[in-house]
Amino acid sequence: MTQHGRRERPDPPEPLGAPTVDAHTHLDACGCETAEDVAAAMDRAAAVGVIRAVTVADDLAAARWAVRAAHWDERVVAAVALHPTRTAAVTDEEFAEIERLAADPRVVAVGETGLDYYWDYSPPAAQQASFRRHIDLAKRLGKPLMIHDRDAHDDVLRILREEGAPETVVFHCFSGDAVMARECADAGYVLSFAGPVTFRNAAALREAATIPDDDHLLVETDAPFLTPHPHRGRANEPYCLPWTVRGLAEVRGVQADALAAITGRNAERVFGIADLPPVATVTSPDGRAPRSA
Repeated sequence: MTQHGRRERPDPPEPLGAPTVDAHTHLDACGCETAEDVAAAMDRAAAVGVIRAVTVADDLAAARWAVRAAHWDERVVAAVALHPTRTAAVTDEEFAEIERLAADPRVVAVGETGLDYYWDYSPPAAQQASFRRHIDLAKRLGKPLMIHDRDAHDDVLRILREEGAPETVVFHCFSGDAVMARECADAGYVLSFAGPVTFRNAAALREAATIPDDDHLLVETDAPFLTPHPHRGRANEPYCLPWTVRGLAEVRGVQADALAAITGRNAERVFGIADLPPVATVTSPDGRAPRSA
């Protein structure tokens, strides 16, 4: 298993006292290629109480891989979409394949989609058009919409209002302030918090993390990115989630194991994990899959 960017993985954290779910990770970008790689990553996660993970696609190759991974390991489910930075030139055929992949029964969300005004890879107009198509897809499939929102808060919320949001909306790696968190809470959106909530210079985000009620809260790694304190800058993976759980629990003034249990139950409910068909036993992968960039 190749480590992302050749960075070292930190030693495992103290295991959680209650099971929970990594609501957003990129197992392919963590270095997983084969079924054995996925099993090893999930074994590391399970050893510290992270019993499931949602592996998320950001382009078409990653979407194909994520669906395969969700059929390799019972502990893995998938979300597929075209990341907003990948939307500069999307053909109808490419989006049709995303639609087919998103309909797979072990794909639990349409995502990550949304808007990213930090990077200059795709013009805002193209991003917004793609976002609208993904909103429509989520509604047609009856699956949650998983949103990537970077430096685009106002437009993301506006387009959700204009299109009419799906029944379930998840803001992955929520990055807004308390005012935005309140607007999302009032709309019934689910907010998922990643490593940055543990960063000591993230006061506005930490305040925002106190806003959602227990039923609208998730935790995630967004691995291999955004490794939580105290290992910021090192390789991230689902087994690192307990540091974020404990940091978020501190912000919210609750016990970490209680928060782990709450967010685990929420993930099971939000993504309908209990209703998923079982995977077939896999002895070897069907070839090696390309990793997302």
